[in-house]
Amino acid sequence: MKRRDPVEETLDALSELRRNPDPEQLRNLLAHRSNLVVAKAAQIAGELRAAELIPDLVAAFDRLMAIPARLDKGCAAVTAIAGALYAMDYDGADVYRKGVRHVQMEPSYGLPVDAAAQLRADSALGLVRTLHPDALFEVVRLLADKEPRVRMGAARAIGSVAVETAELLLMLKVLTGDEEADVMGECFSGMLASGTERSLAFVAAYIDNQDQSIAEAAILALGATRMPGAIDALRDKWTRTAQGSVRKVLLLALATSRQDSALDFLLSLARGDDSRIAREVATALRTYRNDERVRKALDAITTPAAL
Repeated sequence: MKRRDPVEETLDALSELRRNPDPEQLRNLLAHRSNLVVAKAAQIAGELRAAELIPDLVAAFDRLMAIPARLDKGCAAVTAIAGALYAMDYDGADVYRKGVRHVQMEPSYGLPVDAAAQLRADSALGLVRTLHPDALFEVVRLLADKEPRVRMGAARAIGSVAVETAELLLMLKVLTGDEEADVMGECFSGMLASGTERSLAFVAAYIDNQDQSIAEAAILALGATRMPGAIDALRDKWTRTAQGSVRKVLLLALATSRQDSALDFLLSLARGDDSRIAREVATALRTYRNDERVRKALDAITTPAAL
C-alpha cells in the first residue's frame, strides 16, 4: 500500500482545526516547511480572527519572502498571510509594503505568469488602512500595473481613503482610461465613496459612454452608492435611452441600490403596459425575494413565479 504524502496528511488534519481551533498547533504549522501548509494555516487563523498569532504570521511572511521563488511557489502562503493579517485589522505597514512591491514571475504553459498579482492587490488594501505616510505613493503605482486585478485592487484601496487626493487620483485614472471595464468600475465606485456631488456628476457622465462596457460599469457603480442623486441619474438614463442590454443593467442597478425611490420607480415600470418590461423588473427584483411588501406589490402586477 502506497504511503500517503505527509504534506497531504497535514493539510487534511488542518481541516479539523476549523472545527476545533488550537492556536498552538496553528502556530507550529505556520513554521512548516510546506508553503501549502502555511497557506492553509494562515487562512484558518484569519477566519478565526486569532490575533494572538499575528507575530507568527508576520514571522512566516518574512521567512518566506527571503527567497520567495523557492520557498513559496505560486505565492500561496504570503498571499494567505496578507489576507489573514488584513482580516485581523493588522496595522503594521512593513508586510503590506513588501507585498505591494513583490513581483514573482513563474513558468507556465506559454509565457511566464506573475504569481504575486493577488498579493499586490490585497496588500494595497492593507497598506492604505495603516495610514502610513507613503501609502498612497506606494499604491498609486499599482494603477499602472500590468495585471488587471492589481489595478482593480489599487483602485479599491485608493477609494477607501477619505481624502481629496484619492478622489483626484481615481479621476485621473478614469480620464487616462483602462482596457478593462472592471478597473474603470472600481475607479467609479471609489470616486462615489467620497460622497461628493462633483464625483457623482463625473461618474454619471459616463453612463452615456460610447463604450458600452464602460457605460455599464458606471451604471452599476451608481446603483451601488447610497447617494440619492445617483437614482435620479439612472431614472433619467432610462427615460432617454433604455435600449438593448443596457436596459437590464439599469434595472439591476436600480434594484441593487435598495433605495425606496428606486423601488417605487421599478414598481411603476412593472405596472406599465409593456409585459416584457414587467417581467424584466420582476427578474431584477429577485434580491427582494424575502421582502413581503415587494412580493405583494409584484404579485398584483405579474405572476408570483417571476420573482
